[in-house]
Amino acid sequence: MYLPSDTDMLLSILNMKLRDLDISFDELCEEEDLDAGEITEKLLSAGYSYDRKHNCFS
Repeated sequence: MYLPSDTDMLLSILNMKLRDLDISFDELCEEEDLDAGEITEKLLSAGYSYDRKHNCFS
């Protein structure tokens, strides 16, 4: 899966995938061979964090 370098676009795409596929962030990363730590760190530096209860970054 292509991930944009723009943080807001990354946030939007990840939340859309999490919602539409109804899977957790960990499952998405595993299925798409994504580096969860790298993504989390990038979004955290922009003020976003993963909310497991709501299954989204906010």
